[in-house]
Amino acid sequence: MPPPPPPLLLLIVVLLAVASMAPARTPAFDENYVPAWGADDFHLVNQGTKIRLAMDKNSGAGFASKLSYGSGFFRMKIKVPGGSGYTAGVVTAFYLTSEPDEVDFEFLGNVDGKPITLQTNVFVNGHGRREQSLHLWFNPAANFHDYKILWNPYQLVYDLRGRKADTGAEEPDGERAGVRDGSAWATDGGKTKIDWNRAPFTAGFQGFSIHACGSNSSTPCNSPDRRWNRNRYRSLTAELRAAGGLPERPEDVHDLRLLCRQGAVQERQGAG
Repeated sequence: MPPPPPPLLLLIVVLLAVASMAPARTPAFDENYVPAWGADDFHLVNQGTKIRLAMDKNSGAGFASKLSYGSGFFRMKIKVPGGSGYTAGVVTAFYLTSEPDEVDFEFLGNVDGKPITLQTNVFVNGHGRREQSLHLWFNPAANFHDYKILWNPYQLVYDLRGRKADTGAEEPDGERAGVRDGSAWATDGGKTKIDWNRAPFTAGFQGFSIHACGSNSSTPCNSPDRRWNRNRYRSLTAELRAAGGLPERPEDVHDLRLLCRQGAVQERQGAG
């Protein structure tokens, strides 16, 4: 029988084995993001691994990525407002943006008993008209759900809970998210307004890791060495494209930041 390993070596082996079983670290909000506005309605939870954005009649809140990006995977877990049932006029958004371009997920609130609508859109040089809207097959207000955007030199793909739709965009840049007043347009074309007696409306966000190429990176953001630029991420199947009801391929979208927001949105009325 061979002799047992020296105690020091055995200790190292045990430590490595225990370390390998440790759960992946959950990034805190302030590692990649900063508040954009609405500090009074911005609440960190669980040591900053979750945040809540609240909106009342006086204000909303939003946050943005610290950096701008040239390509990558952008992901956020979101729980939209809905505890009161009535959320007409309330818009929760997760989007990539730079002036004058934007790529967004927008959740449009509704009256009691009617589903929340998810609207996606791409603005290129300030022009939209690429909206796609659908009633979700799950309740986005009941729990946190995963929403992702893949953006590389070949395509722009929205991914919600594993279902994908491709817009074919060529170039976004930074992340944002938040909750805002969309009374002017969000529900029934603006006919149904926010009921402020049910405020505050609160949205939750978590999952603050970013896997993307910073626009100041020394390695080109279109490099095939980057995971999201590899062959498997260069196109969707014909079946997925057909299921997505895809819009015309937008061109000339430039660097974007990620923003999450909850607040006034009247400036978007009539945009497109």
